[in-house]
Amino acid sequence: MEDPTGSNPQSHGFTDKLKSWLSWSWTYVCFVWFGMVFIMIYVLWSPLKLHESLTSASLFLNTLTPKFYVALTGTSSLISGLILIFEWWYFRKYGTSFIEQVSVSHLRPLLGGVESSSATGLFSSVNGEAEPRPSVSECKVWRNPLNLFRGAEYNRYTWVTGKEPLTYYDMNLSAQDHQTFFIADTQQLRPEDSVMQKAWRERNPQARIRAAYQAIELNHECAAAYVLLAEEEATTITEAERLFKKALSIAGRDINLLVYIKRRLAMCARKLGRIKEAVKMMRDLMKEFPLLGMLNIHENLLEALLELQAYADVQAVLAKYDDISLPKSATICYTSALLKARAVSDKFSPEAASRRGLSTAEMNAVEAIHRAVEFNPHVPKYLLEMKSLILPPEHILKRGDSEAVAYAFFHLQHWKRAEGALNLLHCTWEGTFRIIPYPLEKGHLFYPYPGCTETADRELLPSFHEVSVYPKKELPFFILFTAGLCSFTAMLAMLTHQFPELMGVFAKAANGKDFPA
Repeated sequence: MEDPTGSNPQSHGFTDKLKSWLSWSWTYVCFVWFGMVFIMIYVLWSPLKLHESLTSASLFLNTLTPKFYVALTGTSSLISGLILIFEWWYFRKYGTSFIEQVSVSHLRPLLGGVESSSATGLFSSVNGEAEPRPSVSECKVWRNPLNLFRGAEYNRYTWVTGKEPLTYYDMNLSAQDHQTFFIADTQQLRPEDSVMQKAWRERNPQARIRAAYQAIELNHECAAAYVLLAEEEATTITEAERLFKKALSIAGRDINLLVYIKRRLAMCARKLGRIKEAVKMMRDLMKEFPLLGMLNIHENLLEALLELQAYADVQAVLAKYDDISLPKSATICYTSALLKARAVSDKFSPEAASRRGLSTAEMNAVEAIHRAVEFNPHVPKYLLEMKSLILPPEHILKRGDSEAVAYAFFHLQHWKRAEGALNLLHCTWEGTFRIIPYPLEKGHLFYPYPGCTETADRELLPSFHEVSVYPKKELPFFILFTAGLCSFTAMLAMLTHQFPELMGVFAKAANGKDFPA
């Protein structure tokens, strides 16, 4: 099919030239406008008796008492203070200035501006070749491979703290996943499938559980209903495991159900301390369904192998999945860094290294840490306990704060177990930012850090968590401007109230007369 956008390149070229000309001429139009205003004032100075009007205005201003100026400056300070508070709140919540955002979105089209093409244009890859920037995939939200159980883990947190660890956006994504994963064929829906399709969409947990029991009443072999009960009604991992085993026995040949249930059973075994059994179940699952690599079951396997301290097996898994042609994750990058750091960290000393230089093994470890930090710069603060951890969300954004929370939640213990690994991380991780070009037009080992992570992470992470932002944003101009305006007008109000005679001297210098008594 012919592309409609490229059907008439001449018309598009004329439009672009017209916009460019308007943008270029705007500055000169402003100068011409100001010149016309001054000419008009000069011509109409006598006919309109502007001199007498200015004299009358000056006399009126000189009759005002200091109390009026106190009220004027105080009101200005109050209004600018309110604007400052709103701007600060908006910046903390959305990472941008409200005034600046509105100005750009509404004034840019009037000024003939166009969107920057840097976000969708070409950029250099690691090998220097120009590649199209994956603007869509870089902001894709992924299912958390190690997501917790709602009934047995998330709900227990809510009961203890009274806080909701999951956002509505995150749970809505899970509902869409379940509908797509378990009820793919909408042409042949059975009655219980229709009930479960509505159950996944229910916002109220109790309504979802009631719908699952309703589906079981319609068909005692509705495996998806038992999956929902295992996820949401079971208050312990043991109870969840029992329900998953029941679902597995009646799942039949539904591949999606089989993969999901076996994976969750392996996670139950891992949480209950049967780690070798969990590793075997994960390996069998990966052999049985080798084409389902996008489910990232290998990340579950890596975490379980690290718990067993089977570092040779961990290295074997990394050799298969830490490939240049495969998508990366914080688990892959930081686990690789952990293995290399573990080999040298027990004897590493910053003082000794500064004297003699880094050995080859130490250099490899430092480079692996720099690589991991470049991929996700949020992780080190959680591993070094500079930021408090929260329960991980059910979905993550790669290279974002949500992925950092999910990784550190499960892997902090493995870093602590490797003697000196956290010390090596503490001494070297900040050196990454001296390698990455700034501003972030280019990456060093990976694509430039995406600018969409903050917005997505704020949707995925609960409101009581302070989202980590990279690179750190400076305060917008309008916050600084309103802060200065508020402070200046407040100072004027205070000085006019406390020292009316002194402020009268300034008024006399400005207007030629003093304040009236």
